Amino acid sequence: MLKKSQMERAQGERVLEEFSSGYYALCTAGGMLSAGITHLAITPLDVLKVNMQVNPLKYQGISSGLITLWREEGHSSLWRGWSGKLFGYGVQGGFKFGLYEYFKRFYTDMLVDQQRSVIFFLSSASAQVFADVALCPFEAVKVQVQTQPHFARGLTDGFRKMYVNEGLSGFYKGLFPLWGRNLPFSMIMFSTFEHSVDLMYRKVMQRRKEDCSRAQQLGVTCLSGYAAGSVGTVISNPADNIVSSLYNKKAGTIRQAMKEIGFVNLFTRSLPVRLTLVGPVVTMQWFLYDTIKVLTGLPTSGGLAQHQKDLNLLPQ
Repeated sequence: MLKKSQMERAQGERVLEEFSSGYYALCTAGGMLSAGITHLAITPLDVLKVNMQVNPLKYQGISSGLITLWREEGHSSLWRGWSGKLFGYGVQGGFKFGLYEYFKRFYTDMLVDQQRSVIFFLSSASAQVFADVALCPFEAVKVQVQTQPHFARGLTDGFRKMYVNEGLSGFYKGLFPLWGRNLPFSMIMFSTFEHSVDLMYRKVMQRRKEDCSRAQQLGVTCLSGYAAGSVGTVISNPADNIVSSLYNKKAGTIRQAMKEIGFVNLFTRSLPVRLTLVGPVVTMQWFLYDTIKVLTGLPTSGGLAQHQKDLNLLPQ
């Protein structure tokens, strides 16, 4: 077992040594695939979540809400906006995971003696800024398609109609609340994941990552991913409600949206369905992302100490 672990580690070191730029390209591709596939899979729940935020009196629960959508608009209504989920969150995932790996190295080199949490926060926030700029147009069209059945036939038609109706600015009117939702989520999610991985190996596995099997490493990834997704969801829920309100013209400004939704509802509205959504989605994203890494000979994600070791293998 030890010999096998050493061989796998050596293979990963060769990949890093030979393809430093290729490493980031691989992380970007892995992020695109993992995020796009998982978000596509939960499109029905996302349709329900957006409708619960926009019309909470009509859609009051997960089961009853899905039944209402099915009865009134047919089974196809549950898959409205699927292309926005697949391509929009695929692009966002590529930026988020690929740039996180890049910024993690960047800030590690720059802030040598800084605490690990600061590195994680800065890396994830920097990556998310770019990821949300890429996501924002897709999210704008997706929300309109999901809540207005006759708005557009699909993603391409939605882009055309939104541009005709609102111009280029229409695609980015929700950028600031999107940052308000995703920046805290990403910072908490990545930091929670990194610390959960460290905790799992130190307290539960009680051995180094390199000495664990691939199955054990991926198990740690899944448990850490679920914890990270759940914590991040609670933190980001107020901004998520504001984003949906703005895109559906329920409010013209962030202040107006907060007033109409109400302080308590900002934290509680659609939270159960978001927890049902985001926890498993983030878990699957990390699982698929790390599976791609493992299959290409790289170590699984998590832990600054391992990252620093990997940096020493890269050409300077």
